[in-house]
This record gives sequence, structure tokens and C-alpha cells, in this order.
Amino acid sequence: MRQQEILERAQRVIEQGPYTDTWESLCTHPNPKWYQDAKLGIFIHWGVYSVPAYSSEWYSRYMYVKGTKAYEHHLAVYGPQDRFGYKDFIPMFWAEKFDPAKWMDLIAESGAKYVMPVSEHHDGFQMYKSELSHWNAFEMGPRRDVLGALRAEAEARGITFCTSNHRAEHCWFFNGGTKIPSDVPENPDFYDRPIWLDGDVRSLQNIYAPVPPREHLENWLARLCELVDRYRPHVVYFDWWIKNVAFRPYLRKFAAFYYNRAAEWGMDVAINDKYDAFMAGSAVVDVERGYMSDIRPNMWQTCTSVAKNSWGYTENNEFKRPEDLVTDLVDIVSKNGNMLLNIGPRADGTITDEDAHVLRCIGAWLRENGEGIYGTRPWARFGEGPTKLPEGAFCEGERPVFTAEDFRYTFKPGKVFTFCMNPPEDGVLRMKAFARTFTDATDYNVVGVRMMDGTEVPFDRDETCMTVRCGASAWRRGYPAGVCVELD
Repeated sequence: MRQQEILERAQRVIEQGPYTDTWESLCTHPNPKWYQDAKLGIFIHWGVYSVPAYSSEWYSRYMYVKGTKAYEHHLAVYGPQDRFGYKDFIPMFWAEKFDPAKWMDLIAESGAKYVMPVSEHHDGFQMYKSELSHWNAFEMGPRRDVLGALRAEAEARGITFCTSNHRAEHCWFFNGGTKIPSDVPENPDFYDRPIWLDGDVRSLQNIYAPVPPREHLENWLARLCELVDRYRPHVVYFDWWIKNVAFRPYLRKFAAFYYNRAAEWGMDVAINDKYDAFMAGSAVVDVERGYMSDIRPNMWQTCTSVAKNSWGYTENNEFKRPEDLVTDLVDIVSKNGNMLLNIGPRADGTITDEDAHVLRCIGAWLRENGEGIYGTRPWARFGEGPTKLPEGAFCEGERPVFTAEDFRYTFKPGKVFTFCMNPPEDGVLRMKAFARTFTDATDYNVVGVRMMDGTEVPFDRDETCMTVRCGASAWRRGYPAGVCVELD
């Protein structure tokens, strides 16, 4: 089906309702309960950029930008960009060891409830079968419908299938290749005709300029409508540049199309956006590599990666500790958020030992503590303690070390799950929120305290705190320590 046919069909879907392409209508769309209950999802950045495996998934851009390490690396290893361009990595993207069943077995072991493989990154190479471009994984490289294979294996395990699309940025992503001798100008069917930027990528923070051409906007919408119809994802995630105001009418059309399709299919779906690209209430806000400082009334999401330096696989990835990621997960959930945690497989389709180790450790912790994570909602307060977190995107490297006085709380009717973020060696927890005082708005009748395995533990309350004596060997060292406070 050609682009115009897809757009005309999408318009018919919009016109049939129940949602129209107006913010007034789209803001009435509810967030799915399954999504609010899930708490943990796995992001997967895997594509042609995994072949050079250098610097980051933005290698595809910076290999054409003079003065960058990727540019110099490309010259040294592959030669001049007019002789060996980014498109020439595609035949090297064999994915010969790609086993979607093994991937989903590992993700199930992690305790994640949803999975979000990237359908198309800024490089423009689609990881799925498409009628709108031949530059896709079904016709080139792996010669497999990667997205379709992952969807089938996810659904077989009860993992909710979602996907992300980063096509919006493609219209300027390869513009460096127009300033040097390269293969970019001669291959517009893959690289497009990149728009000129005044300065570097920071100039794109201006939401009014540069203006993407209409051809790009219509192609973006058509690709998204094709993607939804073919793979029926439960969440569609967008990266940052859809905030450019030229996208606004196209965002509304896509949301109306997607929400109407979901209503037709009996699906509960959501959209992820950043930086207020969608009107508040019409999508779920995603905060990249960052935090919120307090509870948000609407659910939100943090996307981050097991690797500190890249979303895709590189040979020099620096990996986070599972203890730190679990600590972040607890903080995020206490404030009404979800964590979307990324892994970056190698070009051959194997997942690194480091990624796998982190996922298995998180899964082991969740098997013991998941009652206090899955299906919970924020309590009257997110927590207590002296440690203050920064707020906003790209601040995860600024998180201070938690103390034994730092707690996070989650809630189910009749239960408050309390997590000590840095449990003391003696196993004694002291929580001020449960002090016996009528001046405290959170004064409840505590009828019992138990470990997550059901073991009852002694406690007492005075006017300063509630003391819970769990024992020195009660928890996994380095991980948040959880107990359930039962209320009447």
C-alpha cells in the first residue's frame, strides 16, 4: 500500500471516532491500568549502528561530522565516507545469532511486564517489514521481520508488546554528510535530503526552527500508521524532536488514529512523549535518564539504559550496577512512575553478559519484593529522609548516595510497603512517617509488620518513629530492603 493510500485510510479511521484529532478529545483518553500496574519495561536499541559498535547509537550521524571521534574512527577503520558510508554497514548486519525466544525468556526472567524494541531509529532503517521503504530488516541485513518475531515471542509469554519510533529526527540526522565528500547526497531514498542546521544539534532546541518539510511530516505519519496497523503495539514511544511545532497537527492525527484503532480492537494503549510535545493528559510523559522530585498526579515514565554511555551496543560500554537500578526503580515507583530499562544487543543478535546479569539480578529482587512494586500506587507521601534527588531529564549521574534514613513508600489498600534505600547492617529500620502522634496526617493504626516472604517481625512506635527489627541478614546486601506495614 502506497503512502497516500495509508494516509487516506488513516483519515477515515479518524473520522469514524470515537476520538477526534483535537486536544480536547485526545485529553479524555485514559491511561491503561495494565500500564500503571506494570512498573518495569525493557527497551531494546538494536540496529545497523550495532555493527560499528563505536561511541554510541548516534555513530550514524557523527561519522559524517568533522572533528568528532566517530568521524576520525571511521576514516581510520573504514576509509573515506564517500567510499564507505553508513548504508554500507547494512550488509554486515547479519544478526546470525538472533533468537527472539531467548531474548524474551531473559526479559521474562527480569520481571519486566512490557517490552519496547525500537522499530526505527534516527538512521531511518526499519526493523520490520514495510511497504514504504526497501531499507528495512526484512529485505536487507538480517532479512527477517525482527519486530514481528519479537512481538510473537513476547505475547507467547504474556509480556505486553510496545515499540518506539525515532523517525522524526531523520530529516536532519545525516546533514553532516552534505558538508563533506560522502555517499549521503547520492542516496536520498535512504538518507533523505537532510535539512540544513544553523550550528550543532543544540540549535534544534528551538521548537519553531528549523521547519521539517511537509514531505517528511506526511511520511512520518504514514510510517506510524502502517506500524500500528501491522503490529498493534500497546504503547508507542517517541523521542524528543516531535516537540517541533510543525509536528503538532500530525501528532494529533496520529493519536486520534491510534486511539481509534485501539478502541476498534479492544486494546488499552498509550503514547510516550517528552518535553510537552503532546498536550498534558493526552500522552504519558517520559523523562530520559532522570527523576521526579515528588509524586506526580498522572503516571509517568523514566527511560534509562543499563549502559551509562550508550543506548546501543558498543565495545566500550560502561555498565551500571543492578543494585543502583533497583534503587532507582523503587524511587520511581514511589512517585507514580514506571522504569523503561534499555539493553543494547550486539550486531550478531546476542545479548551481552553484562546486560543479562543486570536483568537477572533485577528479576531475582522482584521475585522477593514484587508485591510492593507491581500494581501499587503512591501513598500519602513518596518517602522520607535527608537525601534530595535532582529533577528532570539527564540528571541520573547527579543522584547522591542514599542513607539508612531514606525510605520510599508504595501503597495497596490496607498495606504500605516501605523500602529502606540503604539498609543498616543491624537490620533495624526507623521510619518517622509511622510515629505515634496525632499531629501527623499519616497516623494510622498499624496492626502488623512483615517481611515480603510473610514472616512477621517485631515493631514498636513512639512519638518519634516506628522501629522495626528485621535482623542483620534479612535482605540482599546493597539493595533496597522492603517490609509490609499492615494498616487498619
